[in-house]
Amino acid sequence: MEANNVTSPVGEKKVYGWIVAISIAIPIVVAILLFMPAKLNLAQDWVYFLPHLNAVLNSASTVALLVGLYFIKQKNIGAHKASMTTAFGLGAVFLVSYVIYHASAPSTTFGGEGLIKTIYYVILITHILFAAIALFPILLAYYFGLVGNYVRHRKVVKYAYPIWLYVTISGVIVYLMISPYYGG
Repeated sequence: MEANNVTSPVGEKKVYGWIVAISIAIPIVVAILLFMPAKLNLAQDWVYFLPHLNAVLNSASTVALLVGLYFIKQKNIGAHKASMTTAFGLGAVFLVSYVIYHASAPSTTFGGEGLIKTIYYVILITHILFAAIALFPILLAYYFGLVGNYVRHRKVVKYAYPIWLYVTISGVIVYLMISPYYGG
């Protein structure tokens, strides 16, 4: 095999390196953006639309993930690949939108009280934790599916899929709970 072929040991090692690097870098960048004291001045109010867009993207990702599960249960590999690629693409667009919003807009504080506040923070914290770890197994699963290593793909998907699904669903729930408190 050629050294530049991603299915060769050398090529696969490079892909793993990129997957690890991306899986570490993105949560760090997001954390920095969330907690940086000064936001980027995009001088535009359009960024306040992005949380609404993100909720739509997360909802569409959830649907694509569920449709992908349906298709693989029906053994329709082509439709499964299309659904999962759609979910992956929607996730990438979501990530760009999320980064732009959090780099330029102040954080919104949840205004609810009592039990609803506790529920909100439990969902938010679990959403954040799972989102931070989700990228690594998602990228691995996508890579294994892409190169046709279905044995390893299935092993990783056992973990990646439920985490990814939880993140997309909980993201929408967090949005619905905090959206009444958005400014802008």
